[in-house]
Amino acid sequence: MKAIVTILAVAALASVPLWLRDPYLLNALITTGIFVIGAMSLNLLLGFTGQLSLGHIAFFGIGAYVSALTSLGFDVGLPGGFRLVHTPWPPIIGFVLAILIAGLCGYFVGLLSFRVRGAYFVIVTISFAEVVRLVALNWVELTQGPLALTNIPSIALPLPGVGELTLRTKLQNYYLVLVVALIAYLLIARLVHSHFGRSMRGLMENETLAVSVGIDVTRTLTIAAVISAAIAGAAGSLYAHYIRIIDPEVFAFINTVTMVIMVITGGKGSLAGPVVGGLIFGLLPVALRPVMAPEAQWIAYGGVLIAILFVLPRGIVPSLALRLAGRRRRSPAPATLTETAAKEPA
Repeated sequence: MKAIVTILAVAALASVPLWLRDPYLLNALITTGIFVIGAMSLNLLLGFTGQLSLGHIAFFGIGAYVSALTSLGFDVGLPGGFRLVHTPWPPIIGFVLAILIAGLCGYFVGLLSFRVRGAYFVIVTISFAEVVRLVALNWVELTQGPLALTNIPSIALPLPGVGELTLRTKLQNYYLVLVVALIAYLLIARLVHSHFGRSMRGLMENETLAVSVGIDVTRTLTIAAVISAAIAGAAGSLYAHYIRIIDPEVFAFINTVTMVIMVITGGKGSLAGPVVGGLIFGLLPVALRPVMAPEAQWIAYGGVLIAILFVLPRGIVPSLALRLAGRRRRSPAPATLTETAAKEPA
């Protein structure tokens, strides 16, 4: 049943450009899809290990800057009078490097921060994101600081025997984001349903019991952090090559909060939760913009968030799934042919 719902949802999303002709709405769907990928990566930590990272946007931003700089090239000075010169590489290589370097950063951050728990872990992740933001802001020779990196090339896919396909149009970028989101969804689904996924859930539900049966806490959480950071880096790379301009504001705390809202309202710990929550809160500002002033939009945004969590405290997807399961249990089973015949008068 879940597989059928997933296939129908993918088919519905794939059909959107066939009937949606408004480029503004298509642009909103593309940027929303990119943040949905980021929310899915955050859900891997928050929903399946119980670790709240409020610095997750750092990996998104690292992926964006790595991919952009790989594609643009750079020439920066190093201590001792040396210079580091990099000539531009194809954007697809930048996309791969964004995944690898964001994952590597996730490894080092996880290795250090998972030695603490609770509020201490949250503080470590926020501090890391702020350090990365300050580096992007102040290392002007590399990142252009507040002036931003501009003219970032679009991603081009190599076609053997033909050349390459440069993804410049909104339609092409929409399907690129959809494919990457689907791959990320399937990867996370495969992971959480594996033995490693059961270890993650065990740590979230009862860490003491999980340790007693031999689960390595730091190793499990660090691997989860690496995969989560790598997926966030992929989302950041897509963002940089689609928007084609990137500045330190990509590390803004509001972006992490947006991802957390998508995960919590959609339903943390559920695979579809970040997708549902992301579509709602990614497209809600677009729906409110024509009818409300900017100040009123934030009030309505908060009101919708509170209403959803009040009515569906577990999040949209888990709460609806529980109610549907409850209705199925309460409904009487259909009578068999034998029972029907026994009730009929002779």
